[in-house]
Amino acid sequence: MPPDDALVTCAGTALTFGRDARAVVAVHGANLTIRPGDRLAIVGSSGSGKTSLLHLIAGLERPTTGTVTRAAGLEPSEIGLVFQNDSLIPALNVLENAALPMILADRPETEAQQAALTALAQVGVQNLADRLPEEISGGQAQRVAVARVLSQAPRLILADEPTGRLDHASGARVLDALLAAADLTRAALVVTTHDPSVAARLAQRRTMRGGRLLAPEETP
Repeated sequence: MPPDDALVTCAGTALTFGRDARAVVAVHGANLTIRPGDRLAIVGSSGSGKTSLLHLIAGLERPTTGTVTRAAGLEPSEIGLVFQNDSLIPALNVLENAALPMILADRPETEAQQAALTALAQVGVQNLADRLPEEISGGQAQRVAVARVLSQAPRLILADEPTGRLDHASGARVLDALLAAADLTRAALVVTTHDPSVAARLAQRRTMRGGRLLAPEETP
């Protein structure tokens, strides 16, 4: 039975791609509870299963075995996901991209744009508001993608290697913004990373290795 205050609980959660001889187990029986206010780094090398686990938590993948239970009051719009790739829409400018989730949630356009501008300022790209994605760098686009999530004020923020494409200063600013936004709304923040300096800034750390989420006492 999941704890009463849990936002998401994974119990024996596994994910397998393919079948029979071609089957690849991406996540083996993960057990994890995420509560409001958690600051969790999931640390591991490329291919360790971090992204697959994040997708299970977000509901983008269904577990092959085991369960993922989300709090009854946790709406999909309250889960903000920062992908490894920026996933901006080419036809929309930076401001429109950042405001899009709120527009889709039927928020008034002026309110959505103001929230988007505030979020863009948090990650230092408000001066790019009128530009199209093709007119900005990859690192800038990743910061816009982070702003798009922050503008929603989600209850759960899932960030997949959010600093992986950024230089040290830009990466630090993005992580500052994620932590500040989570503090403001008491959201849970889960960050996957291979960077020990990023993991060190979050209070809780779990390691993934070969698709297995190690128990805290097993973490090197």
